[in-house]
Amino acid sequence: MKIHEYQSKQILSQYGVKIPRGEVADTPEKARKIVQNLGSKAVLKAQVHAGGRGKGGGIKLADTPEEAESLAKEMIGMNLVTHQTGPEGKSVKRILVEEALDIDKELYLGIVVDRASEAPVIMASTEGGVEIEKVASETPELIFKEFINPATGFLIFQARKLGFKLGLSGNTLKQAIKFITSLYKAFQATDSSLAEINPLLVTKQGEVLGLDAKMNFDDNALDRHPKIKEMRDLDEEEPLEVEASKFNLNYIKLDGNVGCMVNGAGLAMATMDIIMHSGGMPANFLDVGGGASEEAVQNAFKILVSDKSVRAALVNIFGGIVRCDLIARGIVKAAEEVDFKLPLVMRLEGTNVEEGKNILKESGLEFYSAANMKEAAEKVVPLAK
Repeated sequence: MKIHEYQSKQILSQYGVKIPRGEVADTPEKARKIVQNLGSKAVLKAQVHAGGRGKGGGIKLADTPEEAESLAKEMIGMNLVTHQTGPEGKSVKRILVEEALDIDKELYLGIVVDRASEAPVIMASTEGGVEIEKVASETPELIFKEFINPATGFLIFQARKLGFKLGLSGNTLKQAIKFITSLYKAFQATDSSLAEINPLLVTKQGEVLGLDAKMNFDDNALDRHPKIKEMRDLDEEEPLEVEASKFNLNYIKLDGNVGCMVNGAGLAMATMDIIMHSGGMPANFLDVGGGASEEAVQNAFKILVSDKSVRAALVNIFGGIVRCDLIARGIVKAAEEVDFKLPLVMRLEGTNVEEGKNILKESGLEFYSAANMKEAAEKVVPLAK
């Protein structure tokens, strides 16, 4: 689960992570009052789940409360388009109004779980304020890493080591050590999958603050953090993914035009691979799960075909716990309830496969049958084109 920048900062500040003074505003009048209370120049930042806000006009500098109110009128309600939102953009419903600071250095600091080492890793770089992916691609030697041993936890010397590599010294180094330590505490305590500060700011006065903050959380652990769970903003999420979550379906929208419905995450990944190998592009990841009910299958198929980018659909089922006849009945019922006109390729194998095929044949539903995954992909890709 993702949350907004202002929400991330609220959480981080509870663990001692130093952030600029500021508040969130959903009206121009409130933005003016916040700047009055700050008593300084302010930065207005659009709150959407996307990066690249500055280039899209989502970050503005206000010298006075009146200018903040004027800029807020322009920003609240605007459709912000960045390289991460896609051409459709995102509607700005609130802005974060923060004190403007004297910038000396912009650094990078982030924590993720490294799958290869099976441990959290803290990454730091002198190249802050830019995409870390770009740094990793062009100048990987400028990314410094410290892996956290789960048995010992994060050790203070690791924070000091990162601080030295960032070129910090004196009181600024002490502040950075505290900042890194506090960030890790927040990451661990909230079951985060990502805690990123970009940029990590060093002011001309030597202060260390998190100018921007981003946190993602492990969905499986959200029940342990009800207050964080309440921060979920459904307006920022893909509508089809939100709908799928209501039925406990594993659905992720992608950029292709071949819709996929599969049972089992591994088979779903293999299905997407073979579609791409055949020259196509999957429109989604959709795993109905190993113990799906007929109703879940029915809802999954509805979600699949409601995606306007889908030009053809592939249902790839290996019946084990989920029987093929159950899958077939769910698809038939869903097709009866929606205006289904897409080319459909079916590959069924496993438990009750003949019964499932008979249900599909007797339904009058038009579809292409495939004996294996290769044949299914080779049929569906041309149909999507």
